[in-house]
Formats: sequence, C-alpha cells, structure tokens
Amino acid sequence: MEKYDVLVIGSGSGMIVAANAVANGLKTALVEYGRMGGTCINRGCVPSKILIYPADVISMIQEANELGISASVNSISFTEVMNRMHQLVDDDVERQAKAVEKDSNIKWYKTTGEFIADYTMKAGDETIKADKIFIVSGARPAVPPVKGLDKIDYLTSDTVLNLNTQPESMAIIGGGYIAAEYGHFFSSMGTKVTIIQRASRIVPEEEPEVSELLKEEMSKRMEIITNHEAVEVRENNGLKIVTAKSRENGQIREFSARALLVAAGREPNSDLLKPEKTGVELDERGYVKVNEFLETRKKNIWAFGDAIGKEMFKHVANLEAQVAWHNAHSDHKAKMDYHAAPHAVFSHPQVASVGFTESEARRQGYKILVGKAFYKDTAMGAAMGSPKGFVKVILERKTGKILGGHIIGPQASILIQEIVDAMAVGDGTLVPVARAMHIHPAMTEVVQTAFANLIDA
Repeated sequence: MEKYDVLVIGSGSGMIVAANAVANGLKTALVEYGRMGGTCINRGCVPSKILIYPADVISMIQEANELGISASVNSISFTEVMNRMHQLVDDDVERQAKAVEKDSNIKWYKTTGEFIADYTMKAGDETIKADKIFIVSGARPAVPPVKGLDKIDYLTSDTVLNLNTQPESMAIIGGGYIAAEYGHFFSSMGTKVTIIQRASRIVPEEEPEVSELLKEEMSKRMEIITNHEAVEVRENNGLKIVTAKSRENGQIREFSARALLVAAGREPNSDLLKPEKTGVELDERGYVKVNEFLETRKKNIWAFGDAIGKEMFKHVANLEAQVAWHNAHSDHKAKMDYHAAPHAVFSHPQVASVGFTESEARRQGYKILVGKAFYKDTAMGAAMGSPKGFVKVILERKTGKILGGHIIGPQASILIQEIVDAMAVGDGTLVPVARAMHIHPAMTEVVQTAFANLIDA
C-alpha cells in the first residue's frame, strides 16, 4: 500500500489543490481515469465555446443586413470548425499532462478509483491511502428513462464533440443550457434543429421574461417545443424518431431527425467512486454532502466542484478549490459563499445571471426594488441596430443591497460582471454602479440605467 499526504480525485479544478500540495512539498496522488483537465477543458465549457464562437460570427454576418450591410456566408467547413476545436483542446490537455507526468512529487493514477475503506482507495491494481483527501470527481451527462433510448445511437454533450460529419437535422431532448448552446451552434452551421423541452420554458431556471425572449429569438432559426415530454424513441431508415407527449393535454407528437442529442442534465460519478465506503455521506441524488466549509462528514475529506452538485460551473469550482485548500491547512476556516456566483448561457442571444430571481427574492421574504433597462434605449444599443435584450436587477428595498441581476442580449456574459463585482465586494449595494462613470456610448450604460430605473415591486 502506498501512503500519501494528499489524494486528489479528479483533474479539473482539483488540480488547483494538487498544485498547492506539490508546491508545499507534500507527497501527492492524483486519481484521474480520463484525460488531464477534467470536464471543462475536455467535454464542457472550453470546447463548446470554441465551437460557439464561429456560430456567433455566422449569426453576425446573417444579421448584417439590418445595418445596411449586404453580406452572406458562402460556405462553412464543419470539419475545419471541429478540427480547430480538437487541436486547441488537445494542445492544452497535452501541456497539462506533460507537466504532471514530469513532476516527481505527484503520481497520476490513470484509472477509476474506488474507496474500499477509511481513507483508502483501490486505484487499478494498487491500493493507496492518504491523510487528506479531496473529492473532485465531477459529473456526467444524465440519461433519462425514455423507452427505446438504450436501443439507438444518440449523442450527449460528451460524444457530440466527436462528430466528424455535420448532421442535416438534429433533435435535442432537453431545454437547458446545453440544449440552448448546441442548438445555437448546430442551427448556425446549417443543421435543422428541433428542441423538445419537458418544462414549460427553455432555460427554466432563468427569469420568465428571459426565457420568453430567448425562445422568441432562437425560434427564428429552429423549432422549440416546450411542455412536451419525450416518452419513446426509435430509429427508422437512419432517422431518429422521438415521440413526445404534451404535458398540457396529453396529445402525442412525433419528431424525426438524423441525429439525436440528449441534453437532460447531469448526474454525479459517486456510483463509480463509492465515497460512502470511507464514511462520506451522499444526498438523495448521489452528490457528496458538504458543509459551508466544503467539509464532508468524514474528518480530513473535502469535496467540491460538480461532485457536490451545487453551482456546477468551472469558475465556481475554482473558488471552491481555494476555499477547500485553505480550510485544510488553516485554523481559521473560510466559508464558501455562493450569493454572487454568476453563470452565462452562450446562446444567441446570450444570457447571464447572478443571485436571486425576482420570485426567489420574494420567497426569501425580501421587500424588493426592481429595475429594468433595454438595450434599444441606449446610444450603443441604437448603434447596434436596437437588439432585443434587457438588464433586470433586484435589490433589497431597505438597504440597497443587490440580490440579483439578469441579462439577455449581446455581450451579456461580459456585462454581468459589473453586477457581480458590486455584489461581491464592499457592502454589496448599488452604489459602485450608480456613482461610477460609465463610458458613453458603451454597452455598460444599459447596466447603470437598470439601477437608475428602480421601482417598488
């Protein structure tokens, strides 16, 4: 049995902990069955955004006539777009892998680890033990119990990246972030896309008016069916046929496409890891339970990232890694604070959010102010052709503390940062946004204007 000071399970944000351990002279083990870098760089945010940027360029060209510019897309090489993505990802993964492999202070176990006893793991043919353990084992695409799905070839957010040939049509089961982003990508490439969403709205965790506008804009380039649950799939002459049932009236509809993408959420990898065998508790969904310090029930075992199922975004996991490492080596523990954790959907138009929605703030018992500003009502918005989109902010009425911000429109993923920064530092009020000078004309004015338009709600 090999004994280590630190064991890290997962090479995504877990590498932040591993790097700190090595830098502090600790004997470190890394268990990672897949390629170096975890979900984000291999199968998630990085490759998907490399694909989506060309889709954004295509959309810009297609909409240029609204600005008096006659432009068209003459051809699209799906193969070149995919190859570029793979090359960029492969280069990064290879660089990280080489750095780990040449460092004698860390051993990489290239296998799926399984706990077999307290602080003890079976990693391939070896048994390893560690004083301190960090579970960063991630999650994988969830596969819903749809009849016939196990009998046909379908794509997930993992396997869709392996496509070499562009499908002429694609049905997507699911209407969340992944469906919205890949719907944008494939429709821009020229694929006929149909999104089949069980919920009444796409991206249902967003503000209702955000979901409504996103559906309206995306429906210009694809078909979006909401309130329909996929109940059966089958294949006929190379076509994937999805049978969906209306949740309103029970009506049955069928949709056919050459490719089927299942984008119905994520599930944890704890069934592979079996952390309960080392005394770690799981919740009812199988995610690792942690407290506010990212500690599990078992002393000297921490968990973060997708493995705990909280805010499942790379930037959140990176901060969690820092908090977990600090708490493992300090008597003064730090709490993980999620109140200003943002996210973005790289659809067309973009969506970005932070904090509470209006309904969530009300459920929390807050008396609130709500402000809204539209892109078209700013100078830069007019210059851009008055794109549909808006900024919505929610504040506590008594204190002026920012409770949430929601944006849909161009550069939403950038504009949200101003709200995030104001929420995260100082007293968390609107004062920094309201008092700071904003360049005129620039798109950031739409954020400041939303704070200037506050009304009781």
